Amino acid sequence: MNDSSSGHADRPADGWMVRLEDIHLKLASAAGEVNILRGLDLTVAAGETVSVVGPSGSGKSTMMMVVAGLERPTAGRVAVADQDLGKLGEDQLALFRRDRIGVVFQDFHLIPTMSALENVAVPLELAGRRDAFERAESELGRVGLGHRLSHYPGQLSGGEQQRVALARAFVIAPQLLLADEPTGNLDGETGRHIIDLMFALRAERGTTLVLITHDRMIAARCARTVHLIDGRIADGATVVSPTLA
Repeated sequence: MNDSSSGHADRPADGWMVRLEDIHLKLASAAGEVNILRGLDLTVAAGETVSVVGPSGSGKSTMMMVVAGLERPTAGRVAVADQDLGKLGEDQLALFRRDRIGVVFQDFHLIPTMSALENVAVPLELAGRRDAFERAESELGRVGLGHRLSHYPGQLSGGEQQRVALARAFVIAPQLLLADEPTGNLDGETGRHIIDLMFALRAERGTTLVLITHDRMIAARCARTVHLIDGRIADGATVVSPTLA
């Protein structure tokens, strides 16, 4: 985990953060084998913001799971922050995610029996940090929830729960942030506040961002947009946005 005084995530020496090379993923189903990812190639530079768009079922969330090391590809190479994920065992992958990757989901995935403070402190406690609760409190303050430390997820609005999830993702000072439809369960105004906050925190720390979204306006806030169709990045469908976040 990066713990530099600057608060910015460390960058790989050769300038890239994510590299997917000829990724294939096949899953068994009652109807037979299903090809989810079909020779997907993608490189994301360190510090870059990339949005991933495409129709439902195109493989966007599966691609994110592969990048996070939560799903093993059938074939191909996955590398994040100079680390070949294929060479890591499950325990090593869990430690790698804990220290390097922040993840924000559509459904928040907070632990309902833990307070906001406890939820944010979890990854630091798992890392053996003695200052886990101090850092968690500071991060909750940064997302405007310093007054909600002892509240449980069920006592928080959807927007507040997603802010807790953002605080949990950023508290480890991740090199890479993966966000899968982070506004999908929020109303329009609340969603805009969450996106503004996420981009502000990312910019402040130099974190690489890969963002899955169906919202074209949110996608356009990233420096680059890639279109995923049928498990592949569509030829000629990579767009550089004039609006850099």
